[in-house]
Amino acid sequence: MTPIELAGYDIVGVRAPNPGPFTLSGTNSWLVGRDPAWLVDPGPSLESHLRALTTEAEARGGLGGLALTHDHPDHSQSLPEMRRRFPHAAVAGARGDVDLLLGEGRTVGPFQAIPIPGHSPDHFGFLVDHVLFTGDAILGEGSSLITPYPGALSAYLESLERLRNRDLALLAPGHGPPVSDVQAKLEEYIAHRLDRERRLLAALAAGARTVDQLLDSAWSDAPVALRPAAAATLAAHLDKLAEEGRLPDGVERPLVSLGAG
Repeated sequence: MTPIELAGYDIVGVRAPNPGPFTLSGTNSWLVGRDPAWLVDPGPSLESHLRALTTEAEARGGLGGLALTHDHPDHSQSLPEMRRRFPHAAVAGARGDVDLLLGEGRTVGPFQAIPIPGHSPDHFGFLVDHVLFTGDAILGEGSSLITPYPGALSAYLESLERLRNRDLALLAPGHGPPVSDVQAKLEEYIAHRLDRERRLLAALAAGARTVDQLLDSAWSDAPVALRPAAAATLAAHLDKLAEEGRLPDGVERPLVSLGAG
């Protein structure tokens, strides 16, 4: 596997061979520093990926810890095996079987933990040397799936606005290429979500009430393979409108069952 090099930083990415509609070209795992290194998102449990991570970690003097942006399987599935291979490495995450429980502003290893909810309620970014590891909150290409739970979309937009006020030089996402024009990417993401809201409101004003009608109107550009993700994000948008008192009566809400992405 070809490593993802970040020029000027002691950081390397290892992309897992798990491409797909939700994972793009594969899940990015990031190794940071050395003697020992820290690993952001160990990724899926694929032997070739585990082998590449182990080789890189050993070349960097072992692992001091593993940091999970969130616990979806494509980012965390290989955690038990990496723990077995590096038994002294601490695990930082927002929930589950972790050694270091994340909270806003907490320092773990070389990182400052930054909450970026929306894709999942346990989602965090990790900041080091003006590089932000964004997991699934901000991708290298395309938009992020918003998992519907109370306040998800509002919290996501607020977190993107807060990131605009940080001095960020580079985004290292969980999928897709690194992002060097950080402000443009943040503006793109905020504008995309607000455009979806405008299209959804227009569909509702025109009388659309069923899930299919709303998706056909406001997510007409979504490929068939991403229709379930569009339905999940539609539910999050409907929740936001309901929270703000802007949702008409009689609107069908998608029944969403997405555990990862």
